Amino acid sequence: MKEAAAPLREAWYYAVPGRKLRSRALLAKTMLGEPLVIGRDRAGAPFALRDICPHRGMPLSAGRFDGHAIECCYHGWRFATGGQCVAIPSLLPDQDIDIARIRVRFYPVREVQGNIWVYFGTDPESAPEIPRVEDFADAAPRLVETVAFPATIDHAVVGLMDPAHGPFVHRAWWWRARGSIHAKEKEFVPAPWGFTMRRHPPSANSRAYRLLGGAPQTEITFRLPSVRVEHIQAGRHALANLTAITPIDERVTEINHCIYWTAPWLSLLKPALRPYVRAFLRQDRDIMARQQQGLRHDPALLLIDDADMQAKWYYRLKREYARARAEARPFENPVTPRTLRWRS
Repeated sequence: MKEAAAPLREAWYYAVPGRKLRSRALLAKTMLGEPLVIGRDRAGAPFALRDICPHRGMPLSAGRFDGHAIECCYHGWRFATGGQCVAIPSLLPDQDIDIARIRVRFYPVREVQGNIWVYFGTDPESAPEIPRVEDFADAAPRLVETVAFPATIDHAVVGLMDPAHGPFVHRAWWWRARGSIHAKEKEFVPAPWGFTMRRHPPSANSRAYRLLGGAPQTEITFRLPSVRVEHIQAGRHALANLTAITPIDERVTEINHCIYWTAPWLSLLKPALRPYVRAFLRQDRDIMARQQQGLRHDPALLLIDDADMQAKWYYRLKREYARARAEARPFENPVTPRTLRWRS
């Protein structure tokens, strides 16, 4: 587990909802311990640069952006959205400095289904694809909630896929009671860059699913580096939860929960749904904050079969991906089909 502790760099990470990026506005954000300035140019295309002017270290996000170039607030150096320097106001016409050689690091950026993703490696074409939520074409999420967890990327991901903590952490009248714990059995199969829990009826003690009516069926997929997509079909309507985990630094991780739906009546309930989503995420945040009190002593940890098998798969997937990239060979999914059984 310690060997795999660092986040994968050859991967796409969720940055912000697309609606947060207004034209000609700049957004400062730390991801993977690196300062970024994210924006949207006049044509509507998102971009991301290292948020440090190479002249005197001023954050570029403190400057002005006209839709074409960012102007540093300290000395007015200007940088195009591709990172190249395009103007240094203090230069005289006869001073021979090739400003085209001055650059700020540029990060590949993509906008997919209303979300902005940033790439931190060197070869985005060979990385796991940004997941698309089935049945929603290019629609943006109807509801997005973001919460910072005081945890490393690995503990946040393992907490995300942990199937046994629900009756103890998420006890609520609208979700589960501790006494509702019972035996479960789910089929898992390998999926691109991860694994899938095959489509099945939601657990009888998951009360929130009753809002959808009918006989809902759910399928849950995990994909590297840290994305979980739950797709629920209820008659002719669909609802999907995309949860993307982004490391901010070595101690803080951001959980981004995006909800898509097709049922019009759910939009009417949106103001009422948001507090429950926030409460659910804060329960996970609070339990991880308590966990840090033990983890700071660097204890040896124990993962068991079957309840912790998804966590074991995560570490194996992450290790195999890192090795495959280092050895310049194809990724070989270490997950094999298996039925897991646990109580929750």
